[in-house]
Amino acid sequence: MVLTLPEPAALRSGTLRIVPLGGIGEIGRNMTVFEIDGKLLIVDCGVLFPEENQPGVDVILPDFDYIRSRLSDVVGIVLTHGHEDHIGGVPYLLRLREDIPLLGSALTLAFVEAKLKEHRITPYTLVVAEGQREQLAGFNLEFIAVNHSIPDALAVCIRTVAGSVLHTGDFKMDQIPLDGRLTDLRAFARIGEEGLDLFMCDSTNADVPGFTPLEKDIGPVIENVISRARGKVIVASFSSHVHRVQQVIDAAVANGRRVALVGRSMVRNMEIASQMGYLKVPEGVFIDYKRAGDVPPEKIVYMSTGSQGEPMAVLSRMANLEHDIEVGEGDTVILASSLIPGNENAVYRVIDGLTKLGANVVHKGNAKVHVSGHAAAGELLYCYNILKPKNVMPVHGEYRHLIANGKLAEQTGISAERVLITEDGWVIDLRDGIAEVVGAVECGLLFVDGKTVGKITEDDLHDRRVLAEEGFISIYCVVDKEGRVIVGPEIRARAFAEEDHVFDDVKPLISKALAEAAGQGISDPHALQQVIRRTIGTWVNRAHRRRPMIIPVVVVG
Repeated sequence: MVLTLPEPAALRSGTLRIVPLGGIGEIGRNMTVFEIDGKLLIVDCGVLFPEENQPGVDVILPDFDYIRSRLSDVVGIVLTHGHEDHIGGVPYLLRLREDIPLLGSALTLAFVEAKLKEHRITPYTLVVAEGQREQLAGFNLEFIAVNHSIPDALAVCIRTVAGSVLHTGDFKMDQIPLDGRLTDLRAFARIGEEGLDLFMCDSTNADVPGFTPLEKDIGPVIENVISRARGKVIVASFSSHVHRVQQVIDAAVANGRRVALVGRSMVRNMEIASQMGYLKVPEGVFIDYKRAGDVPPEKIVYMSTGSQGEPMAVLSRMANLEHDIEVGEGDTVILASSLIPGNENAVYRVIDGLTKLGANVVHKGNAKVHVSGHAAAGELLYCYNILKPKNVMPVHGEYRHLIANGKLAEQTGISAERVLITEDGWVIDLRDGIAEVVGAVECGLLFVDGKTVGKITEDDLHDRRVLAEEGFISIYCVVDKEGRVIVGPEIRARAFAEEDHVFDDVKPLISKALAEAAGQGISDPHALQQVIRRTIGTWVNRAHRRRPMIIPVVVVG
């Protein structure tokens, strides 16, 4: 949807304003700001992982500009669960104001605190649990248990004088969950009976018919794959997927194997989960991966990160023979995760690389080794019928998911004008039971590159793509005041041609162009550099069909 929306009018007293700063039209960097009577509440603050056309970027943050000048008005950040796309941006936001209270479940806050420790930030936290209520300024918060692919996930019902909002976070309705923790549909029903003004609902699987398969069905498949493996087994998953790691541990124990955790975030998160009792590890099963090489291959399982094909993650480095763990004939690799949109090419590259090394690669496409953590269409229909919300705002999904979620709402009797399909930066006001789009604020992408935050622009990324795809050419020459070349032109190239002699044909053209420019009275070094850039750029395009980055240097002697 391409619409030009005006800046919103000043917020009226007694009206709830909702501004998504990430997570709408994308899978990642979830963050929503709620405002009433001058106070701000934030729900989630996650990251988005870069795509191939964003070289050098580590992660992408929500755009904090909307709240940057109003940080003193923020009363708290509610974190629905511990996945990176919901908590990964917290350290960067707390750099702007460290004492913003963080509210979340015990496991969620433990994961966040471990991340913040690396950033040398000590947060102010409040552990909350399902059924608990908290009052923050004009926001009355009720926390509700929901089932997801990580323990301790929570939905939050936000009650204000302007109306009530139920934000699901990420959820599904597994009826036989591994941890016995069901999505609390009784609480949903009670909220529906009270009258719900706005339902902000996870859209990730809205275009998938039926119901999400059960997590418990994955364990036997993983165990079967491991039982048939002849060599070492490597299982890649998200570093916070406690349930999946538990299934791998159980399968390893059943087959007489030990387990080595690989990847800093995997080790950190599973140590936390184990200490808090969310992960059950029999004595003697874990082994430090540096010592795992002493264990016979048929007796070891490596649990690693890198299921999304991230270039610097463990699995990619294994595929590129850049890791201590070597993969070869007889080894088995299991990708026990879903495929995040945009990561397909990177993941298939890793699969191809591992297969070429002789490994048997098992993934969701050829075996049931993963189920989604998000509600499918059938589950969402249940929610709409239970809640009967006055207004619906699909969240957490790409555009097709938002549309599909909105259509489901309409099928249950919610009128189309009460279904808000929005975008990041759109401003929604809720008052008297009506939610409507009232404008938009500037909302872009905030890139993190090493220690640099927000200073990388689209122009920088364009230059990086050119360097990666087309190469780089530098030209150096010294000319006299008559435009005659005294030294050079010396041409060097990177990622363009292996031999410098390919430029022999263009050197006379450069000298001729400089002489002609001098004859026209051009002597400014910058102007002469542009002459060289045009000359070699035209030649490269015609002779090689390439558009490299060209950096000319001219010294007038």
